[in-house]
Amino acid sequence: MKTNNSTLSEHPNRQWHYQVYQQEDWWALKIGLFFCLLALASLGEIDLVGWMSTPHTWVWLETPFAQIISASGKTYHNLPPVISLLITYVVFTLVFTASTWATGGSIREFLPAWTSLFAFTWLIWIVGYEAHFKATQQQLENLGITWGLSLGSGFAYLLALLLGLVIGNFIKPLARYLHAATKPELYIKIAIVFLGIKIGLVNFNNAELSLNLTLSSAFAVFCAYLIFWPLVYLMGRRLFHLPRSTAAVFSSGISICGVSAAIATAGALRTRPIVPAVVSIFVVTYAIIELLILPGLYTSWAPNQPMVNGAAIGLTVKTDGAAVATGAVLDELMRARALANGIHWQEGWILTTTVMTKIWLDMFIGIWAFILAFIWLIYVEKSDADTNPRTQLWQRFPKFVLGYIAIWLVYLFISLIFPELRDNARTGALPVQDPMRKMLFMLTFVSIGVLTDFSKLRGMGKLVIYYALAIFFVVAPVAYIISFVFFGGMTPPIITN
Repeated sequence: MKTNNSTLSEHPNRQWHYQVYQQEDWWALKIGLFFCLLALASLGEIDLVGWMSTPHTWVWLETPFAQIISASGKTYHNLPPVISLLITYVVFTLVFTASTWATGGSIREFLPAWTSLFAFTWLIWIVGYEAHFKATQQQLENLGITWGLSLGSGFAYLLALLLGLVIGNFIKPLARYLHAATKPELYIKIAIVFLGIKIGLVNFNNAELSLNLTLSSAFAVFCAYLIFWPLVYLMGRRLFHLPRSTAAVFSSGISICGVSAAIATAGALRTRPIVPAVVSIFVVTYAIIELLILPGLYTSWAPNQPMVNGAAIGLTVKTDGAAVATGAVLDELMRARALANGIHWQEGWILTTTVMTKIWLDMFIGIWAFILAFIWLIYVEKSDADTNPRTQLWQRFPKFVLGYIAIWLVYLFISLIFPELRDNARTGALPVQDPMRKMLFMLTFVSIGVLTDFSKLRGMGKLVIYYALAIFFVVAPVAYIISFVFFGGMTPPIITN
């Protein structure tokens, strides 16, 4: 998966203003906060985000286009669907064009690629919301249709992924054409900032559960990581006879946060560039396999343990994009299954559990790179030279997490100090945390698929087996056991009306 995080490992002494202006991680933070600030204008009864388009459940050959798409805000309810969609395209085109230019990308290549990606994404999103795919049994009766798969809105995500995989593996000229706009890490990080609004809104009604999830995630990640890394490292050294630094980079990539952790560890240990590159290929490829398998498997295996399943996804899937995407599918599948049994779980809590565990894992990247650099320097290389800059921790810290936390605290502050403004806050928050966030998820799924080329695994037999054994026989089972210890019995709030 593409990432600009390597910029810091290549230029560790860049001044902070260079990083803020040119690093993709900072742009995810800035874009996320920009839209969240627009949402907060509703506190003064000004709706600056209600123009955002949102798709609705529809029936093939029966529902008119005007009812398939609409503006998400009540202020804009008279806005024609085509105009709403056009405004959505223009606003996000301006924002992402600015970030592309600032991070050194080609505007000439980006604009046509982005336009095509936007069109593909919305087409798949609309198709995925067709009633025979999406509608629950109760909705089928209201819509007057006799059958349906009841897959929920998660089907649109899987459809987006499958489209991307077809393009990335079978229509490679189109994949190269779209490459300039396929930025899954950027899209998903912005979506995570938006998720801070979601968590802030649930604090309006259930602050206790939100706090419990945060603390449980922190303890679960700490315990899991103390088990993951040494086991995967020893497997690489003893069973596959990998060099120390290679085993260390693989262990970090498998145990923490995939690509970013592998790059950070390789930079700290001064490993050959080919090592994190190989790890990155495995991380993305296996993340796709996990995305396709784990949501359905966990839903069938433990349908009454939603938070356990969500946390296990966060601990197991090793990229931000794929982990959050997998959590989103799990959220949809588990809620659809619960609803079929008469239980209406509130949307977003299962995904929130995935995101919280993933964010705590992300926070280990800089800390662990710092620790490994020190160990390698003193005990492996036995050198007295200072090869690790003081700013290592800050450079590796995922900046978008700051936006997620800041927005969460803002809405928590509103809830506690100005409860009379809750309704106004919801007016601006809903278009951002729902259709905007979900559109970014859809963009992420298509992008992940386009960037995934399974042919790159040829000739890496031993390392393929090593990664597979580590993920499916160490990380996945340990993650599930630890998730059960800390999240067992926790469920989302139930909607009663």
